[in-house]
Amino acid sequence: MDTTEEGYLLRIYIGESDRWEHQPLYEAIVKEARRQGLAGATVLRASMGYGMQSRLHTAKLLALSSDLPILVEIADRKEKIEGFLATLEEMMDGGLATVEKVRVIRYRGHSRR
Repeated sequence: MDTTEEGYLLRIYIGESDRWEHQPLYEAIVKEARRQGLAGATVLRASMGYGMQSRLHTAKLLALSSDLPILVEIADRKEKIEGFLATLEEMMDGGLATVEKVRVIRYRGHSRR
């Protein structure tokens, strides 16, 4: 992906306890995105949130739920993101996925000094 290109950002909102083939879903998504050659992926663990059922998920010590919200972000060109959506649909049982257009201002590896 070049910095002169328009990029797309796929955001996937799932729960920490969601699974795919005996592994955490967020790990499976990132591994599959890497296997398919997408530009980059990041997993963020939230301390609090709720979803469609309005059940609160929180990291507080005495909370009833330890199923914390997870956000997976994947960035690449439109075609690559759209190509990944069919795979994602297979993997996700619940959750939310969004896609938005972004302006890529920098995408390059670290130089070795």
